Amino acid sequence: MDDDRRTLPAALAEAHAGDFDYRDGAGVDFEPYPQFLDRDETADWWRSWTGNTELDGSEFRVFGQDGTGGLAAFWLVRAGEPIERQPVVFLGSEGETGVVAQDLGSYLWLLADGFGPWEAAQHPEHEHEPQPDPRLTEIAQRYAPEHRRSASEVVAAVRAEFPDFEARIDALCR
Repeated sequence: MDDDRRTLPAALAEAHAGDFDYRDGAGVDFEPYPQFLDRDETADWWRSWTGNTELDGSEFRVFGQDGTGGLAAFWLVRAGEPIERQPVVFLGSEGETGVVAQDLGSYLWLLADGFGPWEAAQHPEHEHEPQPDPRLTEIAQRYAPEHRRSASEVVAAVRAEFPDFEARIDALCR
């Protein structure tokens, strides 16, 4: 993957520049990457995760992980749209899956409301105690004021748009 394809959008890089407050499991369990995984790393991960050696994971741009190794990524499902308009998904280390935001703007508001990708994938059965983050709220307001919604609204909207995400992913697994 060339350097341009590994560079995070500016809003994502800025949001991920600060630390996420884990708070001994009550906060956000997320470790962002400074750039997208490269093509080979993504292919290796996706083949291992699905058990399907025919896949290359090219429909994902992975940008971070939780403490167990579950990965957060843009899912490149909207043909012809830029990465900022693609949904954000979480694929857990134990096979859990979830769409978490419709696009980058919605993802920024999810973070601002105190949720990371894993917590959003678990919503509403999450056990963490979300705390809105003023720094992330300022970033979301600056980059995506028109996307302002609560974490619950962000998750509900993307699940309504992609109700078959889990089934689609399960169908790829061997």
